[in-house]
Amino acid sequence: MQTNLSHSDLQVDITNRQILKIALPISLAMLVPQINFITNNVFLGQLGETELGSAGITGVFYLVFALVGNGLNSGLQGLISRRAGENRPEEIGKLFGQAVRLALIMAFTCIALTVVLSPVFFRASLHSGTVQDEAISFMQIRIWGLPFLYLFQMGNAFLVGTLNSRYMKYAFAVEAGINIFLDYVLISGHWGFPKLGFNGAAVASVTAEVIAVLIVYSIIIYKKFHLRFNLFSNFRYQAKLTGLIFRQSAPLVMQWILSVGAWMLFYILIENMGERPLAISNTMRNVFGFFGIFTWAFASTTNTMVSNVIGQGRKELVFGMIHKIMWLSFWFTCLLCLLVNLFPDLIFSIYSQQSSFTREGIPVIRIVSVGLLFMSLSTVWLNAVTGTGNTKVNLLIEIAAIVFYCLYVWLVIRVWKLGLVWAWGSEIIYWITLLGFSYYYLRSGKWKAKRI
Repeated sequence: MQTNLSHSDLQVDITNRQILKIALPISLAMLVPQINFITNNVFLGQLGETELGSAGITGVFYLVFALVGNGLNSGLQGLISRRAGENRPEEIGKLFGQAVRLALIMAFTCIALTVVLSPVFFRASLHSGTVQDEAISFMQIRIWGLPFLYLFQMGNAFLVGTLNSRYMKYAFAVEAGINIFLDYVLISGHWGFPKLGFNGAAVASVTAEVIAVLIVYSIIIYKKFHLRFNLFSNFRYQAKLTGLIFRQSAPLVMQWILSVGAWMLFYILIENMGERPLAISNTMRNVFGFFGIFTWAFASTTNTMVSNVIGQGRKELVFGMIHKIMWLSFWFTCLLCLLVNLFPDLIFSIYSQQSSFTREGIPVIRIVSVGLLFMSLSTVWLNAVTGTGNTKVNLLIEIAAIVFYCLYVWLVIRVWKLGLVWAWGSEIIYWITLLGFSYYYLRSGKWKAKRI
């Protein structure tokens, strides 16, 4: 039965307080999976540089499929935010039910593709036989966490879209604790647990994802959101709503796949340079992920707030709001980059590698810091495009950025052979391109006629 709703709590205000109220819980929630990634790599780094490098390859491969769910998440979040801004809460439950159905179908499709194709892919693209075997074995386990991850992402899209992001932190905190504990006992075989080595990280991550999805839906039920929005009574197939979700999410899914696919190309080219550059690059991925959490939190906030404000019919406030979010994102990132560059030795020391590893890694971390600053600006503008509802433009912008990125990476690594620092300069090229095209589109005003 539909309960009476107070609509005021579904519509955003254009204030720094509102921005931080949405963004900070998201950043805390996003911090936890990055802790999981780093924890995996800390324990695997103790096994050796080969395992640390393998973790980088498999991590990026898994992200290709994991971010399919992220595309669905962003599309659903934008739609829920739009309906919230329009004071149409009855439509939110319908959207949620159809998104869950679509997410599960896509999850099991991705599992089937991975089981069949990952051995072929890794053996064709990687040079080291050891890395090949470890990557294949790991992915055959890791991929089974995908349905739980997708359900988790749909739950988070609902919480953010209805301005309840503060509840996300509980599931993420428990997930992190379980992942760290299981990494410790399964990778090295502590406390009577089997010693699984590299595969122990896969088992730990899948188990943590199962627990996380149970917690987030328990929160939804405990807070009675399922009654307020009729979340669990709309699973019967509805072609119109499913089509709407798919049209909004499909370009975002392709955007994420292209983005991470390009990163996979980057890692494959780095792997051809040797195990040391690959291991250093894996630590850089962790730095990007961990220190970029505020950036991605503000980006997600931009998607929600832009869509909500447009739903309220206040399009004239969009640019002022984007600028508020952008500068908050930039200054938070500046602070983090300052810490990264003041204490680079501390960051590398947690991976238990030789001093030469740190010496070679410090110049790379400098260039990564510059990339993080550009990222803090461009992700806000790109997610503002997402919030307008014209996700096909997101895809076109991503394609342009990927073309420049891949061309740069190929020339620097394969043709000019300029080394690892220059290779990581590709991040600067990528983020500047995204920023330029996103800004141009929004300034054009073409988004104002879009209806979703």
